[in-house]
Amino acid sequence: MRRFRKTLTTAALTALLVGSTTGWASARGESPPGGPLPGTAAWLADDSLGRALPDPTTATPTEVAAFFAGLTDAQRQRLVENHPAVVGNLDGAPVRLRYAANAPAGDQVLAYDPRGRGLIARVAGDLENATHVSVIVPGSDIDLSTSGRTARWAADLQEEAGDDTAVIAWAGYITPSGIGPDLATGRLAEAGAARLTRFTDGLHAAGLPDPSLFCHSYGSVVCGLAAPDTDAGDIVVMGSPGMRADDVTALDTDAHVWAATSEDDWIDHVPHVEILGLGHGADPTSPDFGATVLSADDVPAHDAYFSPGTSTLTAFAAIADGDL
Repeated sequence: MRRFRKTLTTAALTALLVGSTTGWASARGESPPGGPLPGTAAWLADDSLGRALPDPTTATPTEVAAFFAGLTDAQRQRLVENHPAVVGNLDGAPVRLRYAANAPAGDQVLAYDPRGRGLIARVAGDLENATHVSVIVPGSDIDLSTSGRTARWAADLQEEAGDDTAVIAWAGYITPSGIGPDLATGRLAEAGAARLTRFTDGLHAAGLPDPSLFCHSYGSVVCGLAAPDTDAGDIVVMGSPGMRADDVTALDTDAHVWAATSEDDWIDHVPHVEILGLGHGADPTSPDFGATVLSADDVPAHDAYFSPGTSTLTAFAAIADGDL
């Protein structure tokens, strides 16, 4: 009966997607913040060091890291005080400086952009001294005002994994909002993947360990598109609508790919199809996909994979800490 219901759902959604392509394509979706960060013009005009400061838009995280490595402590602190919006979001800058620049937004904030719906990355644990680093990439309807949920997941994962692991709640891309074309297409995921790749490059440039990515729902689409360009050691997807890849090989990554979906997760009833750019493709928990499937029998809902006491949180912690 369950298979029959999924077959009917697949047929219905396929008809819906094909029949509504024109309307959805013309619908207005979310837009990432446009232009450079506030304060960029003043940053680029600052000649107090006797040399040009790295362009936040074009400089690579490696170039940013090298720039800060050549400064004195006093020079670094002056840049934090004079240009907090730039330093606080500059991938490759030292963690301690980014924390200081973002201090008004909260403790251990690694990135903060209040424009539009807002973007933020919060850290649970001691990132500067961590042996293992994880990044949680959330799904739809997460922004500055709702990022507390992802931060709670990060805190629970970090506590379960232990003191040598730091976990970053990365609400660092514009997520789909509500039900609409953005949820069924890869447009926002493509932009998010570019941001995630740069963010993880920044962690590497700052001397931190290669991260494990924990990707929830639409966040797994982001991680699938970012997979070829990140140095993640593990990519874990949960409640995934698909990764825009037919199988693990198509992800073109050396990372170990893991997947979990609960039978009590509503997304288990969503067909894994991709038609005319709508839908996100194969189910990462299917045998043909090739991911290592994690048990999620005790996960009661779509947003409960990080709940304390679940088998998924236990498994996630073991992956985060390098024990699985």
